[in-house]
Amino acid sequence: MEFILVGQPNCGKSTIFNEVIGYKSMAGNFPGVTVQYTQGDIVMEDKNITVTDLPGTYSLQTSDEAELAAAHYLFNANPEAVIINIIDASVLSRSLELTLQLIEMQRPMAIALNMMDEVKHKGIQIDVESLSNILGVPVIPTVGRKGDGVFELFREAHRASIENIIPHIIESNSTVEPVIRRMAACLEETNHFAGHWNPRFMAVKLMEKDPIIREDIERHLSPEARAIIENGIAELEKNHHRKTEFIISSIRHNLAFDIFEQVARVGSAGKKDLRQKLDNVLMHPILGYIFLVGILYLVFLTIFKTGDLVEPLFTAAIEKAGFFLQRELASLPLVLAGLTGLLDGIGGGIAIAVPFLFPFFILLSILEDTGYLARIAYLTDNIMHRIGLHGMSVVPMILGYGCTVPGILATRILKSPRDKFITATLTAMIPCSARMIVIFGLVGALVSVNAAMMIYAINILVLGITGKFLAMAFPEVSPGLIMEIPRYHAPDAKTVLNKTWFRLKEFLVVAWPLIIIGSVIMELTKHFRLHEPINSAMAPFTTGVLGLPAAVGVVLVFGIMRKELALFLLASALNVSLDSGELLKAMTAPQIYSFTLFVTFYVPCIATIAVLARELSWRKAGAITLLTLTIAVILAAGARIVFAII
Repeated sequence: MEFILVGQPNCGKSTIFNEVIGYKSMAGNFPGVTVQYTQGDIVMEDKNITVTDLPGTYSLQTSDEAELAAAHYLFNANPEAVIINIIDASVLSRSLELTLQLIEMQRPMAIALNMMDEVKHKGIQIDVESLSNILGVPVIPTVGRKGDGVFELFREAHRASIENIIPHIIESNSTVEPVIRRMAACLEETNHFAGHWNPRFMAVKLMEKDPIIREDIERHLSPEARAIIENGIAELEKNHHRKTEFIISSIRHNLAFDIFEQVARVGSAGKKDLRQKLDNVLMHPILGYIFLVGILYLVFLTIFKTGDLVEPLFTAAIEKAGFFLQRELASLPLVLAGLTGLLDGIGGGIAIAVPFLFPFFILLSILEDTGYLARIAYLTDNIMHRIGLHGMSVVPMILGYGCTVPGILATRILKSPRDKFITATLTAMIPCSARMIVIFGLVGALVSVNAAMMIYAINILVLGITGKFLAMAFPEVSPGLIMEIPRYHAPDAKTVLNKTWFRLKEFLVVAWPLIIIGSVIMELTKHFRLHEPINSAMAPFTTGVLGLPAAVGVVLVFGIMRKELALFLLASALNVSLDSGELLKAMTAPQIYSFTLFVTFYVPCIATIAVLARELSWRKAGAITLLTLTIAVILAAGARIVFAII
């Protein structure tokens, strides 16, 4: 048994999935943010049920890559799978247009009227029973972020599966319906699709000239059936003076509004609340940017101050353990090297994850759940157009501040291959949470918090220049941005903590083991003096170009695995602890700044390179890698010259 969650962006679909399954799918406030479907398992009535969370989609007739993924999955799913349509009830008439498309598939179905708290605030009353009678399926009011009605929804979906509850077909106007019936009748004779797609659904998709299944259907049609369908489409286009895809879309729009008028009553909305007043300020054409800079500055200042207070507690304990090992195992140098690397990796992971990553993910989750991240995208839309990009390019780049990999995956929401390539390039240079560790663990801790902030300012400037250069190299007119802005929500503590753990777990499960392995390898490399040939080979670059100690060469090589490794391996390579006094004896403040600049921009981590190759191509992934390395060299060498002058 399978439940498939389908809904428009920002309807609360992933929130409901997370309420039931746990944080395997991240609820987001951007259209198409769930760029891959996510699955989890539940048990109901002693039955194992797979729950699938599809990308948000406004329509099943689309050219958007993320939305195509949702449509493709639906069209090829098991016909007995239950569709759970999540509707944003506060925009019911618009949401019902997708519902009407899902009904045409004639699959078992249940509907969630989500965000009922917003419905009440808008002064709208919905007759849930009447809506259920019209559509012919269970309709359950829910408030996903609070968990209200969610389990009742899944019980009704289970009943829809057991009792095979199929929605009512809601017919279109009198001139179109006879043509649909005539086309469906000839398609019914095509046994190839029996039991998978119903004839009426196929007739409508042929009228819509659907890019996913049209070719597959036409390939199995007899000449007679093909003639009937072509004549039917030609007849409608002649009578209506429009393409059939627009005819069907208009009919569906009118049907959705008719249903809304039958089941909803709109009263007086609640008085203007704090959320509207906030938008008057936070989305103001001048004040909005001032608050944006201020909010982001406070976010990173909070991260640094928290890390600055907590990190010494961990580093002091690690240092004591290191002294103990050196005293007890001085006669066993090989064992000492292995255990020292193990201790540095374990302790270093804890020393960074708790002080820096934990507050970062907490604050990122709060910005997401309040709805402010989407407003950042809105404010930066004009900036993106100035460098020749679609405003939606902001979305992957914002996601990149958490992790570059989902940021690259999110480029699927861009229709233009050129925009996708440029955005992926810029996203690869965004300081993700791994690079944030290096920035705040080195520059923030050893130089100053303002110096760390300056790296972010330099990064934004470089992104703008690089984006402009690439846009000029690949000229194309970028369309305007139409994006739904989610409502403000007070963040729920449980949700914020779950999201934080979901993200932190990725560091603990993926990055931390690599840090431990990398630290052990580094110590063993030093023990057997294998690092010397690497450093010698890299010396013309590390010392000659970047002006860094020769021992840094091996750090830059291993740092490609994960950017966090650069911080831990640097201390190991220089035979110092992460304590500020120790590290500043081995490197000067300008060297630390140049090193951090280089690490921030140079070759993306292995995971990022792999996803770039998958989403674009190995050739383009190589070009992006070479470009980022070139920029990193220019910046680090430039910083060296500037520091020498001043």
